[in-house]
Parts: sequence; C-alpha cells; structure tokens
Amino acid sequence: MSAAKSHDSGGSAAPMNWDDEPALFEARFTPYRSLDERGFLIVMAIVAGISFVCGFAFLLMGAWPVFGVFGLDVLAIWWAFRLNFRSARAVEEIVVTPSLITVRQVSAKGETREARMNPLWTRLDKELHEDFGVQKLTLHSRGTPVVVGGFLHTAQREELALGLSQALSAAKRGIDRVAY
Repeated sequence: MSAAKSHDSGGSAAPMNWDDEPALFEARFTPYRSLDERGFLIVMAIVAGISFVCGFAFLLMGAWPVFGVFGLDVLAIWWAFRLNFRSARAVEEIVVTPSLITVRQVSAKGETREARMNPLWTRLDKELHEDFGVQKLTLHSRGTPVVVGGFLHTAQREELALGLSQALSAAKRGIDRVAY
C-alpha cells in the first residue's frame, strides 16, 4: 500500500491530511444508449421519409386523414426517442477509500442523492438469479441499503461486484500510513 508523507521546513511532524487518501475503487456509470444524436437524426429522417411517401400515397387515393395519422406516428416516435435520451442523463459515481465509501446518484431529472458509508461497517449483498446472474447489488451500512449499478447490464454488475468486494476487503485490511 502507499504511505502518505508530510514535511515542514522545521523538520517536525506535520499533521496528516486525511483527504489525500488513495482511492481503492472509483467508478462512474451512465446508462448505455446504442444510438447517438447523429444516428437519431438518420433514423428520424428515414422514418419521416417513409411516413411521408406512404401518407402521400393515401392522400392521392383520397384518404387524406391517413396522411395526418402518419405524421402523428413520426411525432410519437420522436417523442419516445427524446424520453430515452433524457433518461440517459442519469449518472452514478462510486468512490471507495480506506475510510469512506461515497455513492453519488444523479437522476435523469438532475436530482442528486449521496450516501456516505464507513467501509468497515459496510457489506455488499448480491441478488443472484440462477439463469441470469447478478440482478441487484446493494451496499448495506448501519441498516441503510443503497442499491448500486441499477441500470447496468448483468456482466457489468458482476464486474462492479468484484471491484467493490476487492475494495471493501482492502479497506478492511487497512493501509499503512507513515508521518515524518
């Protein structure tokens, strides 16, 4: 492990700055979206083009209300994609140091929740499904549960569980600190 050292000009021991603790684990997660803004514009152009051509065909046949319904379909698809992109603004950050676990969760609406836990009193619970793997990860500290990695894929949740388990073990073993 690392040792934190501090010197002052007089040669006497200076107080330790505990804010400079090494991070045992750091992660920042955002929901995965396979379609970026450019792809969204391409998909919407294709959908709008097909809807216009089909709607125009119905308009030429005299079924003019169908033309408007095709326009409503395009609007509904656009709205659904916008909601999907808005939900992708969510962020989850986890930092584990030898003396503190910080979990910061920002919802798609911008609402922030932050939990701080002592790693010595924290345990990681995994909800496993026989066929599908890790379904839920929860950090428990003093009776307070904090669900982490909720929007991650199963394999990513397993990686998160491994990283958090190793970080909690390292925090419980302790680190060597030397002050000069």
